[in-house]
Amino acid sequence: MQQPATRNELFKILGVGFGVAVTVGGTIGTGILRKPGPIAAQLGEPWLIMTLWVAVSLYAFLGTLCTIELGTSVPKAGAWYVYAQRAFGNYAGFVVGINSWLGTCSALGFGVYTMSEYIALLIPAFTGYEPYVAAAILVILTGIHWIGLALASSFQNIMSVLKGVGLFIFVAVCYIYGDEVSTADAQLTTSRIIETGSWIAPVIFSLQAIFYTYDGWHTAAYFSEEDRDPSKNLPKSMIGGVVLIIAIYLLCNLAILYILPMNDLSQSKLAAADAITLIFGEGSGKIVTLFLMISILGIVNAQLLFNPRVLYSMSRDGLFLKAGTTVNKGGTPAVAMLITSGVAVTLILIGKDATEKLSDIATFFFVLGYASGFASLLALRRNEPLLPRPWKVPAYPVLPIVMLLLSIAFLVSAIVQDLPSSQYALLFLIISYPAYLLMSRLNK
Repeated sequence: MQQPATRNELFKILGVGFGVAVTVGGTIGTGILRKPGPIAAQLGEPWLIMTLWVAVSLYAFLGTLCTIELGTSVPKAGAWYVYAQRAFGNYAGFVVGINSWLGTCSALGFGVYTMSEYIALLIPAFTGYEPYVAAAILVILTGIHWIGLALASSFQNIMSVLKGVGLFIFVAVCYIYGDEVSTADAQLTTSRIIETGSWIAPVIFSLQAIFYTYDGWHTAAYFSEEDRDPSKNLPKSMIGGVVLIIAIYLLCNLAILYILPMNDLSQSKLAAADAITLIFGEGSGKIVTLFLMISILGIVNAQLLFNPRVLYSMSRDGLFLKAGTTVNKGGTPAVAMLITSGVAVTLILIGKDATEKLSDIATFFFVLGYASGFASLLALRRNEPLLPRPWKVPAYPVLPIVMLLLSIAFLVSAIVQDLPSSQYALLFLIISYPAYLLMSRLNK
């Protein structure tokens, strides 16, 4: 293992295998198992459902190509924050970094809380104690991460393999043991499109759900500073990871649409469990519940891996607490991880409603991060033409411009269609400036 020169440097011990595992593990959570039902209720047409999934899949793949250039030319921990700070300065970096970090903290808290609810379903004795179970899970994971990057990354590899294999088995079971729905059952007569006479709001709602499910396709970029050879490994990690995710998501949706009548799917809160129950009967849904817990554990572990690295990188640049640069003997950004875990536990103990509200606006933060990345790529090409770029995005500048415009269009649509959540997101952006000034003054 390569040791750091000082306690404030990260280990360079990661490779392609971890990059693929953390991308898969940091993206695939409960979304693919829970979102198909609400999406079906909005759209009601299999072809439209699959069209939107394919569209966001293409967005994630093309976004990956753009992010590889950023990750290989600026191989530092922190992803979107690092690129925005270098391209547009400290304030832009602070806004992107703190919103990215806060959005992931809320997703982290919500994920662990959801896991505790599934534990209570399997073990009724825990009913009523979900917040404390969730906090305990997060404390245990924090202890694993405290030991060091080697153990945390190995744990991530195992969780990602179990998750990927489990979803492929789910697809195979649906096609081998399930019966295909009839043409009549594949249609829905009460979708939101039919009720409202407009496709705009249902499509925007569905895109928000799919974007949330896909968030994480860029996860490997957070660890480029800890990769043994990012110029060679990062392209393999990110492309391999996103292709696996796309294959799993599209196949799972096809399997669910293959077996579940649209009316049943539109009312389903957990489509995968309902599909398995339809095949094997009552009681079999517990298998999916157990798998859900493994799936959530994988994504929570990935979030606890990459989110502290945002604070670490911000601290190194003087945009967060100086203590945030501390790295322990195991290669973990110790103080940044404790702050991240502490905020997530606080959100859990405040209550599920607060955590869920933050989770609702997380998609806005996530897409804001994407947009900042595409804008950073364009700005760095213009401002630093001599910057070494081991990987260059194809079809430049058309591709990053198109991706930036699509991201902005989604953000504007989300603000118009979901004003309550968007108001919270915009409030965070307004508060960020005085917070930036305060942090700058503290560091001075």
